[in-house]
Amino acid sequence: MANELKNRSKISSTLKNELKEELLNLSDETSVPITRLLDQAVELLLKEKGKRD
Repeated sequence: MANELKNRSKISSTLKNELKEELLNLSDETSVPITRLLDQAVELLLKEKGKRD
């Protein structure tokens, strides 16, 4: 399949409208893709909860 991802997994979720807008703005301001920002957010959450080093 041409659309198959090797190092990533697709998920579907929802965000509060204001969080979505802030995320889009942050991505635009920093030129960091939303997917990378979400990776960083999940990593921070997992560290905070003691689930990741």
